[in-house]
Order: sequence, then structure tokens, then C-alpha cells
Amino acid sequence: MSIRNLALVGSLRAGSYNRQLAEAAVKHAPDATDTAMMGDRAGIQFPGIKRTVRTSDGVSLSVREYGSRDAAHTVVLLHGFCLNKDSWTGQIGHLRRQYGDGIRIISYDHRGHGDSGAAPMHTYHVDRLAADLADLLVTLGVRGPLTLAGHSMGGMVALAYLGRPAGRRPVQPHGLILVATAAGKLAERGLGQLLTTPATDILYELAHHAPQAIADRVLRALARPVTGAVVRHGGYGAASRDALVAVSAATVNATPVATKAGFLRALRHYDQYRTLSSITATTVVISGGMDRLTPPSHAHDLARGIPGATRVHRPSAGHMLLDEAPQVISNAIIGVIGTHRTGEMKSRALRQPLASQEAG
Repeated sequence: MSIRNLALVGSLRAGSYNRQLAEAAVKHAPDATDTAMMGDRAGIQFPGIKRTVRTSDGVSLSVREYGSRDAAHTVVLLHGFCLNKDSWTGQIGHLRRQYGDGIRIISYDHRGHGDSGAAPMHTYHVDRLAADLADLLVTLGVRGPLTLAGHSMGGMVALAYLGRPAGRRPVQPHGLILVATAAGKLAERGLGQLLTTPATDILYELAHHAPQAIADRVLRALARPVTGAVVRHGGYGAASRDALVAVSAATVNATPVATKAGFLRALRHYDQYRTLSSITATTVVISGGMDRLTPPSHAHDLARGIPGATRVHRPSAGHMLLDEAPQVISNAIIGVIGTHRTGEMKSRALRQPLASQEAG
């Protein structure tokens, strides 16, 4: 599908203003060379303001913020397991080119990831990350229209946030972008079935009880040969570039062993299926046909379960859609922002039936 059509998919059929917004996105969309750079996290970084947010249990989160606090719309970007906020570089670049300071963009590292602080291993689970998100929204004074965009575990954090009682959600999102993620049943499909093996518990116990230096050395030696293969065969589709695989593998390798062990054991129990039917945000679910970490059946469940959700599917892409199809993600965010700006955010009862889009 062409970039023009992808922009129109992202507009979510939101009327004349959205069509103009989509056409503007096409007009300013990068060519193939620029798109490849946008998808490469070793590429150009847009300057932003560095901040530190302390969670309610005292963990320091590393935050990067773009745009004005008075902007009409805020987008919060949630990265995946063993990645960091730099995984959204392509989308940040696209949104900055599109809006400048007209929207506020917030990206941050989850606890135990990137430049954020470590935490006790028992706090490494998705519900705690949802609480961290709530803390961050309060601390940064996010009050207005909000879109949450989550990749992989980041999408699970967004769903867990929406599953919290209303009084524990400081801001109700108007938009929701779910990329290569799931509502649960991770241990039943794809490479997620490895979560049920004894190795997950052995890894946790070793990381939790062995001296850190010994655990790190042993576990990194065992994991390093596997990491590249998992990223290559589970994370990327057939057309991915070696440079992208290398960047992702390096990020995964750099993630502390305690973080990996804690979240791996917690992920097999993650379940937010009960939340789906109550979601009122305009939602786009994006999946890759070659994703073995969160196979497309998860996206199907999400799109069927969330009222009015739109699904965009890339048959040749894998799990790392932020790199492989950066413009698809960006146009989805632009489209959701546009639906709010035109006042066309509809109640659940008024939404159109599920529209499944095949973007090849």
C-alpha cells in the first residue's frame, strides 16, 4: 500500500479536516531513504527536554519531552520489553516534522530499562508499569486530550492502565495505538510458549538470589547467542536490515538480567481481556504477519474485543514494526489526533464496525 493510502488509513475516515491532515502528512512524508533513516534508531535524534520523574514507590524514570505543555494534544509513547524510549525515534521525528510544538510528546524508559532506575524484582510486572504511567501523567501535569501509543509490552501497559479503576486513571485517553501487542495468553502462542518452561523460573531465582556479578556473567554468556536469533527470527520480517537487528540486539543485551528475569516470569500471568470491551478510546491495532513474539492472532483478539477498533496489518513485517514500518505507526497516531481535533470522537455505541485494513 502506498504512503498516501496509509495516511488515509491513519485518518480513520474522520471527515474533511482529517483528509486535509492526511494529505499534509503525505506531502511532507519522507522518501524511501528518509523513511529508512527514521526507522533506524542509530539515526538523527530530535532534541527534547530531559526530565526525571519519581514514581510513588521511589523509582526514577528517565523521560524525554517534546513540544509545549500547553499543546492541544499529548502523545505518550510506551516502549517494549528490553527496549527503551529510543525505539520511538522514527515516530518522534515524523510527528515533530508534522506538528512542531503543536503537540506534546512524552517518551520514557520503564523501570529497569534504559536510563531509568532499577527496582526490586517483585515490582517488575505490567500492573506496576501501569501505576508508573499514572504517576508520570500526574507529575508532568498531563490534563488535556491524550493518546497512548504502546509497542509490545508498552501496549500491555496501556491496556493495564485502562483496566485500572476510574479513580486511579488521572487522564482518560482519547486515542490508543496498539503495536505488536496482546491482551494476554502470551504463553499459549508463538515464542511466548517459552514462558512456561522451567528456564523462566530458574532465570528468576538465579537473578534474585545469586551474587549480581556472578549472575550477570553466567546469564549473559548463556543468553547472548540466543538474543540475536530471537531478535532476527522473532522480531523482524524477511526484509529487515542487518543494522536494525544489530541495534535491537544491542539494546536487549544491555538490559539488566534482573529486569529480563522479573518481567519474563510476570508476563506469563498478564491478562487484560476483561478490559477490552470497556475501552472508549479511538483505537488502532497494528500487527505484522511474521511476528513470532506476538503472533497476529493477538491483534485479531484486540481488534475484535475493543469496540470500533481499526486493524492495520503488514503481512511481511515482524515484531519490530516501529523500525520496519515507521510511517504506518506515525500515520495512525496522526489519524487519531485528527479524529479528536475534528470533534468526531464518538461514543462506543455510535462507532462504525471493525474495519480491517491490509497494508502490504
